[in-house]
Amino acid sequence: MRALGTGIPDVLIIEPRVFGDERGFFFESYNARDFAQATGLDVSFVQDNHSRSARGVLRGLHYQIRQPQGKLVRVVAGEVWDVAVDLRRASPTFGQWVGVTLSAANHRQLWIPAGFAHGFVVLSETAEFLYKTTDYYAPEHERCIAWNDPTLAIPWPLEDEPSLSAKDMKGQMLADAETF
Repeated sequence: MRALGTGIPDVLIIEPRVFGDERGFFFESYNARDFAQATGLDVSFVQDNHSRSARGVLRGLHYQIRQPQGKLVRVVAGEVWDVAVDLRRASPTFGQWVGVTLSAANHRQLWIPAGFAHGFVVLSETAEFLYKTTDYYAPEHERCIAWNDPTLAIPWPLEDEPSLSAKDMKGQMLADAETF
């Protein structure tokens, strides 16, 4: 496994070693020792989540203001464009974002530290999205930044208007949101 930097130093692309031949492939999707060695991080994951979404579904930009979650995210079927937004006011990258294509084909994962909002849009017919979190889901602390906040100016790769949940339709502008 190797960790690649992004435009925000704390957000990392994780590339596992994939062993493949005409029969298929094998890779370790997570190994605590290798993750720590590649990233320099010592994290404990407490929860795994799995979602399935159709093309054009946009989920996010979600975060928890208390019990903030670090997330290690990946796609096991299909393709998404994944986004992390820095919400840490003391950070030199506050309000900046990183976008990465994650797919079943590229096997990439994205490490998103606590203090970031996270979202993705499905680019394929469907996508199955898995993620590990460093803290438990706490709906009372969940918040949402508007996916189309003009301050962030995220160029989501959309053909039409995205399909959003009722919760995501009520996302706040970054200027009005609770941050870290």
